[in-house]
Amino acid sequence: METINSRLINWASILDDKTREQALATSRLPFIYPHLALMPDAHLGKGATVGSVIPTLGAIIPAAVGVDIGCGMIAVRTQYSVNDLPRDRKRLREAIERAIPLSAGHNNRSVAITAVPRIGELKRLAEKAGFNPAQYTGKWELQLGSLGSGNHFIEVCADETDAVWLFLHSGSRGVGNRIAQHHIKVAQGVARQKRVTLPDPDLAYLEEGTPEFTRYIKELRWAQHFALLNREEMMDRVVRQFSEWVGGSVKERERINCHHNFTQQETHYGKSVWVSRKGAIRAEAGDPGLIPGSMGTASYVVEGLGNAVSLNSSPHGAGREYSRTAARKTFSLEELKAAMHGIEFRATEAFIDEIPAAYKPIDVVMRDAEDLVKVRHRLRQLVNVKGD
Repeated sequence: METINSRLINWASILDDKTREQALATSRLPFIYPHLALMPDAHLGKGATVGSVIPTLGAIIPAAVGVDIGCGMIAVRTQYSVNDLPRDRKRLREAIERAIPLSAGHNNRSVAITAVPRIGELKRLAEKAGFNPAQYTGKWELQLGSLGSGNHFIEVCADETDAVWLFLHSGSRGVGNRIAQHHIKVAQGVARQKRVTLPDPDLAYLEEGTPEFTRYIKELRWAQHFALLNREEMMDRVVRQFSEWVGGSVKERERINCHHNFTQQETHYGKSVWVSRKGAIRAEAGDPGLIPGSMGTASYVVEGLGNAVSLNSSPHGAGREYSRTAARKTFSLEELKAAMHGIEFRATEAFIDEIPAAYKPIDVVMRDAEDLVKVRHRLRQLVNVKGD
């Protein structure tokens, strides 16, 4: 842990100058309380740094929540061991790829039977919140149970005892992104109207007690719940495909579902604040959590230690060292194949920007987080599924 100043405390041993300056700019906003906590996986983001925990008094910065509202992880520990698995892992990968729409803009063709009660729950929640998600996208129901692209993934993993885990990463899809983008623009409009000077237009904020703030919170909470149910729906499909492949039902020993792009009210240092975790998970004492590495490296199942200075938070992943553009210019498909040796995946140039070397070493990130979480399991990948 490094105290940069009274407003910014940093856990990242790997931190470039631009990311540091971005975090400093956010920490200087007058409503930050008590300080901004920078996680070990911190890197440049839209307005606010990815891998930062931003507590605010009486205001929220929509861009500090992230444009993929509610993005997070879900994992299921099965009763199976690696020795129980069939050898043909490609068949499982292709079955998962058929069951779950991959890539940006890819939706279900129809509402799955398993998704019906979840969509009903979301419709009731939206009605209670006083808005219609269709105003953002008319196909939002078809997005439930879809993965997306970029660093979103589905994996079959094994822990240190060879127990098999099912693991995936996704968020609120297109509907959540449009909700986020809308409210970022609303906040920027308010800033212009009030002639507020900001170090970055994407740090525009909404003040508590205003209609704009109230509407954002209602729609934000809906999108966070959509993301949670989206992961549940996909995991149910992964469990089904895995069961068919292994030739027996899955007995879930454990299921963990956690956000890492979200906001909620919490009490820290004697005051009630809005805590925006943009690329961070809540890590109160005993909280179960999931911290994925990059494709081809380890992921972790953790338990929070309740570190008060970190605002009870921990990193959410490895954190990028290369931008997507820089990674494509630097690395090759052959290097990606070498990094993924022994892991069943779809070898394509579309995934070069996700090569493990484009990310911080996950073991360094976890070493930096030793006072934030306790490692319960270290997972290694067996099968990887991604969207282009």
